[in-house]
Amino acid sequence: QVQLVESGGGLVQPGGSLRLACVGSGFRFRRYDISWYRQVPGKERERIAFIRDSGDRTTYADSVKCRFTISRDNFKSTSYLQMNSLKPEDTAAYYCRVVIGVMTRWGQGTQVTVSS
Repeated sequence: QVQLVESGGGLVQPGGSLRLACVGSGFRFRRYDISWYRQVPGKERERIAFIRDSGDRTTYADSVKCRFTISRDNFKSTSYLQMNSLKPEDTAAYYCRVVIGVMTRWGQGTQVTVSS
């Protein structure tokens, strides 16, 4: 059973940092690209970061470029999203996603709240 589980969210002050983790199971994690998304209530889910299966290519949304870093450890079947210089507008539920053939799987999400 393909599963993704995010963790690491929480409440942080503006300018602070958090590191999210996404652990995959039930599939060969190293063979698949991973994406991170975020969603604010009432808005569409937004893709913010992408990493190729081998980790040799990453892309970012303009809204997070130079502040967020996506990485992965294929031995641990885990992708990370390091978030620095957080802003109140980064407040959202954060999700990781994997696409395997015609199947798309999402994690349950982890909430990030940036507030003083």
